[in-house]
Amino acid sequence: MGMQMMMGGALHDAVETCDVINPATGEVFAQVPECSEAQLEEAIAAASAAFPAWAATPVSERARILVACAEKVRAHAQELGELISQEQGRALPIAVGEAMGSARWFEHTAGIELPVQVLRDDEAMRVQVEHRPLGVVAGIAPWNYPVISAVWKIAPALMAGNTIVVKPSPFTPVATLRMGELLKDIIPAGVLNIVTGGDALGRALTAHPAVRKVSLTGSIGAGKSVMRACADDLKRVTLELGGNDAAIVLDDVDPEAIAEKLFWGAFQNTGQVCSVIKRLYVHEDVFEPVKAALLARIARTRLGIGLQDGVEMGPISTLPQYERVKELEADALRAGGTVEGEAALPEAGGYFIAPKIVTGLSDGDRLVAEEQFGPLLPMLPFRDEDEVIARANGTKFGLSGSVWSGDIDRAAALAARLDCGTAWVNQHLTVLPIAPISGHKWSGIGVENGPWGLASFTDLQTISIAKA
Repeated sequence: MGMQMMMGGALHDAVETCDVINPATGEVFAQVPECSEAQLEEAIAAASAAFPAWAATPVSERARILVACAEKVRAHAQELGELISQEQGRALPIAVGEAMGSARWFEHTAGIELPVQVLRDDEAMRVQVEHRPLGVVAGIAPWNYPVISAVWKIAPALMAGNTIVVKPSPFTPVATLRMGELLKDIIPAGVLNIVTGGDALGRALTAHPAVRKVSLTGSIGAGKSVMRACADDLKRVTLELGGNDAAIVLDDVDPEAIAEKLFWGAFQNTGQVCSVIKRLYVHEDVFEPVKAALLARIARTRLGIGLQDGVEMGPISTLPQYERVKELEADALRAGGTVEGEAALPEAGGYFIAPKIVTGLSDGDRLVAEEQFGPLLPMLPFRDEDEVIARANGTKFGLSGSVWSGDIDRAAALAARLDCGTAWVNQHLTVLPIAPISGHKWSGIGVENGPWGLASFTDLQTISIAKA
């Protein structure tokens, strides 16, 4: 399978290509272009040339185009889901769900308004504040949710009147390129451009003087690199980075009733989500029953190739991440941890790791202190609520967290004490287009989604008019 980049409303090949590996088999399933320096210049030039007309396009027309994008993506959700499943590894129904979610985000963003705010209007003066587009935006998407992460950048950038150059991860570029093909005749030429390549391409795109904002979803290390690259040119940045989410399970829960939600809160996408549960703090009075319920759910889990019927969980998406998770498991054993969980591994080859519970660790051990981004869940006991809040907050991460209790008011009061951008009660990883996503501390800068995310793709302009 060969794919093409989209620049200036046309599809382009490249002299060099990159292989894309299906992580469930370890085999090449597609090739994509390796964008050259000249082609990157062409993409940015196309975005720059398209910006004045797009910025002048009425908001209602921009909204109409985004709705048309939603309809196109929804109509091709099955196709896009199959591509996501092959390049990223996820089970097909969940991959199709990502495509459907992308359509939903296009649609929702089309309905967000950033109205003119009138601060004063009297016989002497009118003062109002308006939102102005920034210009050319760079969107850099990750490999764990390749399409919807790109749409979280494309939709608000375009709705705000910007043009955009998107670079998907070199591990998962195929479905994003296909989405570009689908949208080519809907979005005016040059408004959306998609280029593919590795880290060198990302650095060149980020540093380009024509780019006025960079929106990145990625690791903390990548976020720091982008911020340094943007500093000299004072580019705007939105950085949605890593997390080490703590879930706190109080002593009044029904372990059997919450086990399914806890399982998927930790192991969705094989644990490869910035906001999944990565540290599970359980009150010592219910520690063993909660562990038993989770281990029973793990035993029923079906791992396999995402396109096969009945598969719930796929592989780790990249070889480097597979090696890192295996190394963290070995480190946990060296630290005295106990690894438990029995789920059958498929015979497909690929980068499969079964979900496991790890006990016997302390907060300072690597599997607890670092972001594992894989299906190894450290489970730690606690007794005192003040103590567990201090432990949950005692990290440089601050993306999200959750509290679980039979008493909603008790849980909500404790959740409000979590130092993170999103705090859930009796749920985890519930992401809605109406709600902002942001990270505290090292987990990010800026915000995505809702009117807050849309506004981040604009500059404010105050217009002050003297009437007399």
